[in-house]
Amino acid sequence: MRLFYIPLLIAFVALAKQPNVIVVMTDDQGYGELSAHGNPVLQTPHLDRLHAQGIRLHDFHVAPMCTPSRGQFLTGMDAARNGAINVSSGRTLLRRGLTTIASVFRKGGYKTGLFGKWHLGDTFPYRPQDRGFQEVVWFPSSHINSTPDFWNNDYFNDNYRTQHGLRKFKGYCTDVFFSAGINWMKECVKREERFFCFLPMNAPHWPHFVSNQYREAMKREFAAAERAGRVKVSPPGKRDALISYLAMIKNIDDNFGRLEAFLEESRIVDDTIVVFLTDNGSTFGPDYFPAGMRGRKTQLWEGGHRVPCFIRWKNGKLGEPRDIGGLTHVQDLLPTLASLCELPTPPDLDGIDLAPVFRGKAEVADERMLVINYSRMPIGFEYPSPDSPSVMRREGAGVLWKRWRLLEDKFLYDLASDPMQRKNVIEEHPEIAATMRARLDEWWGSVRDQANEPQPVVIGHPNENPVMLTACEWLDVFIDQQQQVRRADLKNGWWEIDVAEEGHYDLELRRWPRESNLPIRAGTPALRTTDGSFLEGKELPIGRARIRFGTRNGQTKPVDDNTKAVTFTVWLPKGRTRLHTWFDDDQRQAVVGAYYVYVNRK
Repeated sequence: MRLFYIPLLIAFVALAKQPNVIVVMTDDQGYGELSAHGNPVLQTPHLDRLHAQGIRLHDFHVAPMCTPSRGQFLTGMDAARNGAINVSSGRTLLRRGLTTIASVFRKGGYKTGLFGKWHLGDTFPYRPQDRGFQEVVWFPSSHINSTPDFWNNDYFNDNYRTQHGLRKFKGYCTDVFFSAGINWMKECVKREERFFCFLPMNAPHWPHFVSNQYREAMKREFAAAERAGRVKVSPPGKRDALISYLAMIKNIDDNFGRLEAFLEESRIVDDTIVVFLTDNGSTFGPDYFPAGMRGRKTQLWEGGHRVPCFIRWKNGKLGEPRDIGGLTHVQDLLPTLASLCELPTPPDLDGIDLAPVFRGKAEVADERMLVINYSRMPIGFEYPSPDSPSVMRREGAGVLWKRWRLLEDKFLYDLASDPMQRKNVIEEHPEIAATMRARLDEWWGSVRDQANEPQPVVIGHPNENPVMLTACEWLDVFIDQQQQVRRADLKNGWWEIDVAEEGHYDLELRRWPRESNLPIRAGTPALRTTDGSFLEGKELPIGRARIRFGTRNGQTKPVDDNTKAVTFTVWLPKGRTRLHTWFDDDQRQAVVGAYYVYVNRK
């Protein structure tokens, strides 16, 4: 049995009444993007206040990419076990049948809501409303203006998904999500209902669109910091993007202040657990302020996965605000929050309950080891391959133990003497490496059989029929951005499919989504948006469309200048299969796959 924490003197603690819970998670904001952590430009007074009032997990880790971190938070399980191991490429879908933190709280009598980024599956049964959330406002995939997102959403006055269908919202994305969450919580307070509210922001993820008032204010702050010698951007070409990125975080902080004001005005601040964390390391940290760490988002160095995590519960008898040491992880939050709220937790979790640590009855074990692994982006692969970087491998892991970091089973770093991880000391400490390697082997042996098991997209289910499939779910091929559709990235892949019910199906193949109203061959002009632009869409020399399910015989139909969609009707038996599509040129040579397929069981 692994040792997780060391019991201390156990004393009686009078528990408060069951609290509300709010979890705020931002996207691509690193450890250093808080003034409480010494940022040389950015001021975050509202988040700093939470930092000052709560428990601060000093050595807290997530995955270096957003989907794995989110899946681990939702399930309390390693990404390799829950299925959500990548940000795209058919590997974002949270394994069916797993209990989520929303389900735990919903079963415990709480109202549950999510407002913002989901990124764990865009269609039934993977949507947030299918995984325990009752009230939802969200967008699909990794960012606003991703491939499956409503066409030309640009952070302002966008169309988002709700449990009732698509709806247009007025305002800037971060403002919209905080407002929707606060309004929903107000209704819960009126009805005297406990609530679990998840506010996962898309900001400050690229594209770095933000209101001009925030950008102009940040330009002034940045120029003042430069004059004072506090900041220098390297390379200098990233300066403008960094300013917009920091402006997005300033907007988040202001919205967090609105959230705190709501809690005070509603007189529930003392009986509400508030958690703030980010989903991976900074996208800009090494370019201007690394916060004493090497690495950034998508990397195994410390700056890729060590992030802030602050927790406050005023009536929870958690002791004085303080730093808590020891290795902690995002997947600890499910069992910890459930324990604090006296709710049963699912069995067989990888995370541990930190409530005894918070209450001074235990410490995080010095011997605890964490394994961080995730699949990489399949950049450069135009078609699925077993050699794709998106296939998770044992050697892609980082093992964390006390001050030691074993990366990719070949680099060992001692953070005590080398916090920037510049010197590989694996030869000097073979016994340390061997101990950590043994833990890696134990972990990989427990997950290897399911780590790369693809989760299928479901078609023909009455809970979502018709359903839109997009190239985001092509297995081990990366088409995640509307700009890739516009510039016509010439890739293809297949969808892993689960046919829910046998019957006749219409499959409508498109190069552009329905709401664009564009013909398959056509290009589209560049578009000036509220705060930026989308590039020109390329024409393609497409002469026919093809379709095939698994090994069954396929069908072919012609495409002309006016064709917007090609529809095939097929009979499908219930069960697993693969869907392949092609758009060919007039010489019958494959050009690209259908980026969008609308499937309807008749």
